[in-house]
Amino acid sequence: MMDYSPILIPVVALVAWSLVMFLWMLAVRLPAMQKAGITLSSAPPGARGSQLDGVVDDRVQWKSHNYNHLMEQPTLFYSIAITLALMGMGEGLNYWLAWGYVGFRVLHSIVQATVNRLVYRTPLFMLASLCLIALTVHAVIRVLHDCGLI
Repeated sequence: MMDYSPILIPVVALVAWSLVMFLWMLAVRLPAMQKAGITLSSAPPGARGSQLDGVVDDRVQWKSHNYNHLMEQPTLFYSIAITLALMGMGEGLNYWLAWGYVGFRVLHSIVQATVNRLVYRTPLFMLASLCLIALTVHAVIRVLHDCGLI
């Protein structure tokens, strides 16, 4: 029996997926850096991974770009999912919307890290964003209701 809100399960899943992308990024980036003659000790102070764009194979950088994307909009997902959990609204439709968000982000990652075509990535990003918007609207409605505004 769960003693926590079910919506936290997709939250954990997206964190785990982000770490999978981190490991994939390292697995391809470190050998690519070595092939390009770049070592951690030879990198200039303050060097950033984005400086490898155009230096190592683009296909290597795609994993890094996606990992960075997983550190951006998903922060909103984590916030709203935890908020819904605390509001007691982490079941039913919100649970499935959360899984929808995670599923679309995982598919987006796979596309960006492999073929990286906007024609495929953009619809996946938009579908994930719609799930996020719906989760947020549900929380806003609850807050407005609880404040007596609706």
